[in-house]
Amino acid sequence: MAATLGISASYLSQLENDERHLTPALADALAAAFPVDWANLAPTGSDTIVEALREALADPELSGTVPSEQAERLARQFPAFAQAFTQLHALHARNRQRLEMMDETIGASLAAGGRLPWEEVRDWFHLANNYVDRIDRDAERLAVEIAGEEASPRVQSMQQWLRREGVTIEWRSGGPLRRFDAVSRHIQLDSTQPIESGRFQLAYQVAALALSNQIAEIVAQAPLQSEAARHLLTVGLGNYAAGALLMPYERFRSAARHLRHDIDRLRQLFHTSFEQCCHRLSTLQRPQARGIPVFFCRVDMAGNITKRHSATRLQFGRFGGACPLWIVHEAVAIPDRIHVQLAEMPDGIRYVSIAKGLVKPSGSYYRPPRRYAVALGCEAALADEFVYADGLNLKNDDAVTRIGASCRICPRDRCDQRAFPPSDKAIDVDPSQRDLVPYQIVDG
Repeated sequence: MAATLGISASYLSQLENDERHLTPALADALAAAFPVDWANLAPTGSDTIVEALREALADPELSGTVPSEQAERLARQFPAFAQAFTQLHALHARNRQRLEMMDETIGASLAAGGRLPWEEVRDWFHLANNYVDRIDRDAERLAVEIAGEEASPRVQSMQQWLRREGVTIEWRSGGPLRRFDAVSRHIQLDSTQPIESGRFQLAYQVAALALSNQIAEIVAQAPLQSEAARHLLTVGLGNYAAGALLMPYERFRSAARHLRHDIDRLRQLFHTSFEQCCHRLSTLQRPQARGIPVFFCRVDMAGNITKRHSATRLQFGRFGGACPLWIVHEAVAIPDRIHVQLAEMPDGIRYVSIAKGLVKPSGSYYRPPRRYAVALGCEAALADEFVYADGLNLKNDDAVTRIGASCRICPRDRCDQRAFPPSDKAIDVDPSQRDLVPYQIVDG
C-alpha cells in the first residue's frame, strides 16, 4: 500500500496511528488508488464542507480542474463562500433534473403539461437515488430471520413463513404470475414461469405482508398526483423489498466486491436471475456502505428504455431511444451472450459497459416470449472492480466507442449513426453535397 501511494511504510504507519496529518495530495492518491473504499469514509466536522466543495468543483460541466489542496485552502479560509458555492451547485443540479423532466414533457407533447403515473414513480425512485433505506434494512433483517446462515431465503423457507402467517399457497399452470386474495389469504402463482421469476413473486408476497406498514407510510408521504401513481409506487416498493429480501444488502454487497461483480457467479450464489442481480447492484447506495457506482437499464426490442437508473455521472435520455452505438442494442438481437464495450460520453467520461439479451419464455406457443436486453456499467476508473473489463485495452483510444445519451441532445456533430439532429442546434443543408447524413450541424 505504501508503494502504491508513493510513501514509506513508516509514514503509512504514522498515518494509521494518527501521528501524521493526511495531506490533500495524499488524500487524492488514496481516492485514486482505492476509490470505492475511500468513498465510504464519511467526512466529519469542518471536513464536510471541504468534501462538498471538492465534489462541486469536480462537476464535468465545469472546465478545468481545481487541485484538492486549493479546494481545501479555499474552504478553510473562506467557509461562507465555500458553503454558498456548494449550495449553488446543488441548486443547479436540482434545476438540471427539473429541466430534464420538462424536456420530456414537452417532447412527449403532453397537452396537460403533467407526467404520466409511471413517470411520476420513475422520477420518485430517481430522486431517491434508487435506494430506500427503511425498506432495505427491514428486508435485510427479514432475510436473516428466514434464511438463517444461507445467503438467500429458499422457496421452502418463504413458503413456511407464509403458512405461519395463515397464507395458503397454490402453484397453478397459466393465469397471472401472482394473485393474492387478502380476504381468504390465498396466493396463486404461475408454475410455468422461470424458477427465478416464481421465487421473486413469492418473495414479493412475503415482503408485501411483512413490510406493509412501512410501504404504506412511504407511499402516503410521496408527493404523487394520482391514485394510479400511488398504486404503482406501492408495487415498486414491493418489488424493491423483494429484491432486498432475496439479495440482503451487506451479504450481496460483500459478495459483489469479492467476486468483482461477476453476475453469473452472483446469481448462482443468491439463486436469482441475471436481470435481478444487475438491478440489485444499482440499489447499493446505503450511506457508509455503498457499492461501486453503476448504471443499469433494460431495453426492449423497439429500443424503449423500460428501466433505468444511474449512480454514475452517465445520465440516460429521458425521451426517445438510446444511442444506436451503445452495445445494448446489439445484445437485444444476439441473446444469451455478454457483450462488453468501452464507451465514452460527450463529457469525456469513459465507462465499461456490459449488455446481455434475455428471453423470458411465455409457457405457450400462442404467447410470444419477452425479449429484451439489460445493460450494466461503471466508470472506467473503477475497472479493477469490474471483472468484465479484464479483456479490454483501456488505454487505446481507438478501442473506445463514442456514444451519447440520445440523438436529440447529443452534441457530437460528426456521428455517422445520427437518427436526427440535436434539438438545440441549427442545421445547414447543402443540396449539392451529400454525406452519411444530409446536413451539417451549426455550432452556436
